[in-house]
Amino acid sequence: MADAARWVLHLDMDAFFASVEQLTRPTLADRPVLVGGAGPRGVVAGASYQARVYGARSAMPMGQARRRCPHATVLPPRFALYQALSREVMDVLRAASPVFEPVSVDEAFLEPPDLAGADPETVTAFCVELRRAVRERTGLPASVGAGSGKQLAKIASELAKPDGLRVIPAADQDAVLAPLPVRSLWGIGPVSGEALRKVGIDTIGKLAATDAREVVGLLGSAMGSELHRLARGVDDRPVAPRGAAKQISAETTFETDLTAMTAVHTAVEKITAAVHRRLLADGRAARTVTVKARTADFTTTTRSETTAFASRELSTLAAMARRLADTAVGEGGVRLLGVSVSGFSDAPPLALFDAVPSAQGWTAAPVAAPPPAGEPLPIPSGVAVDDPAELEVDAVDGPDGLDVVTSDDPAIRVGTGPTRPDADDAPDPDRPWRAGDDVHHAEHGHGWVQGSGHGRVTVRFETRETGPGPARTMAADDPALSRAEPLLSWRSLGETGDRLT
Repeated sequence: MADAARWVLHLDMDAFFASVEQLTRPTLADRPVLVGGAGPRGVVAGASYQARVYGARSAMPMGQARRRCPHATVLPPRFALYQALSREVMDVLRAASPVFEPVSVDEAFLEPPDLAGADPETVTAFCVELRRAVRERTGLPASVGAGSGKQLAKIASELAKPDGLRVIPAADQDAVLAPLPVRSLWGIGPVSGEALRKVGIDTIGKLAATDAREVVGLLGSAMGSELHRLARGVDDRPVAPRGAAKQISAETTFETDLTAMTAVHTAVEKITAAVHRRLLADGRAARTVTVKARTADFTTTTRSETTAFASRELSTLAAMARRLADTAVGEGGVRLLGVSVSGFSDAPPLALFDAVPSAQGWTAAPVAAPPPAGEPLPIPSGVAVDDPAELEVDAVDGPDGLDVVTSDDPAIRVGTGPTRPDADDAPDPDRPWRAGDDVHHAEHGHGWVQGSGHGRVTVRFETRETGPGPARTMAADDPALSRAEPLLSWRSLGETGDRLT
């Protein structure tokens, strides 16, 4: 049995993306909400618990989710807002424990030294205060689990959902684990789960009772031994910060397959620009660019190129990506394109020019000057990080098909730019507003677009601070109506007008 003196905590924000939308758009507080792309290839990034009742889930095709829950409100992701709230949550957790490990944008492990050897009542009181602090800071619900190791803490937080708390003393862990499905354990996916099921092992208790040699024979030496230990409640993995991300990436799934190379180049440049903004925000330079292309028949091809020196110049990275796309794209339409950068260094070379690959060979492009001291770097609609680690976010169709897929830590900088990667593009003159856009009206204040068309737009004027507000329909070209910063739906600017940080 695991060491009874050890207490590991796992905090998980409940339906994070959807909960943020319900918090900042109070009319939706008790309604089913789906966050993700609304196009034919859209994917659900987040589903509220009201939508989950009908079978809608994250990573499900949006069309399927909407069929299951046709009355759900579908909203595009607002990553800058999620990043801001994630940072607030992580700040609370860091203050609560010096031993802290972020797992994703909405969850983390803690091992507070003060809880070593504590009784369950003391641990419960600590967790109650932790949940209170998160809600007070953000307005959002969180579930917390506590146990003798990371596995048990995560299972405890799952059992506590939604908006709950579960503390599992070491003496009770066998009784709690035994009846749970074997898929509840980390590392057991559909394939390994099916292999175990075929021999009658469908619960954690049965896996724990099985001879370790048989488990190793089924799942392999490394995986089998580890899972058998976890099933028996033996988990001595440390809680520790994760290392820096090895790549920054973004990708797009297009609603209509691209068939012209000019369209491919345009898309690659836009995706590279999103990656570049995050690279700048992270303060690093990259030597390797990789392009991924998936054709209409789901054939995926990747091409990479590595230069002698790291760069953070957009023209260099975009030129490499375009050239790689020429060889990655084969016959037939392109349904997905992705660009990633890796081979990081902390700063670009001390040179006035970067080498840019082109059809004419290697040419020179001036290196952009860094922004003035103290001036924030531009942040894209994707994820920008301070201390990168793994962020498990499914591909999300954004407007015009732009997905954001990353592997970064949830120590998020606050975004200051538009929500959508394409927000600077000229809007459709007949539909200048899209459902979910944040807007500001000179008379009515902050609101969000519920729908538009035929020269009219309907806006619900409300924020977290105002509570449920009225919906008003007005001319789409009303000069008093303008785009607004999504963060203002959560918290107003201070009296000094400073940025939200």
